[in-house]
Amino acid sequence: MQRLILASGSPRRKELLENLRLSFEVYVSEVEEIIDEHAPPHETVMSLALQKASDVGRRFPHDIVLGADTIVTYGTHVLGKPKNTEEAQAMLRMLSGQTHEVYTGVAIISPLQTITFFERTEVTFWELLEHEIQTYIESKEPFDKAGAYGIQGFGASLVKRIVGDYYSVVGLPVARTIRELRKFGF
Repeated sequence: MQRLILASGSPRRKELLENLRLSFEVYVSEVEEIIDEHAPPHETVMSLALQKASDVGRRFPHDIVLGADTIVTYGTHVLGKPKNTEEAQAMLRMLSGQTHEVYTGVAIISPLQTITFFERTEVTFWELLEHEIQTYIESKEPFDKAGAYGIQGFGASLVKRIVGDYYSVVGLPVARTIRELRKFGF
């Protein structure tokens, strides 16, 4: 039987798959991500997810490999993981009181087929006070997350409303992923 391989080191994606009671192994992609800066966000996340899945898939050519990637956009800005405190502050100030978009792309590959898809979710932040931003940054939570926040942790206190798939904002659109995995025999 084919194994399911998660091509991601994200503890959040691992936990979401564990919640589905799927048997899987984790192997982190080592691919250097190539981004087309002119591509729309949904194409970017699907491309990055496919790059990760394909990289790990080369090591496991007979198995099913799942890759995923998440980006946050606000207007024309693509917000990745902040490199330092100043970047985290700038991102959180930018998102304060505003609605932004979170895109998560997923790629599932096997020897017989490849499926890519994405989910887009709108997230609206409360108007943030400066001390709220500082307290959140001091939690260290913003530094490994696109857009400098995690909706599933302390960052939930920043979020006023979402429209779309909550789990996509966490890092993996669970309901859609399980339905696509059925096409691979899960």
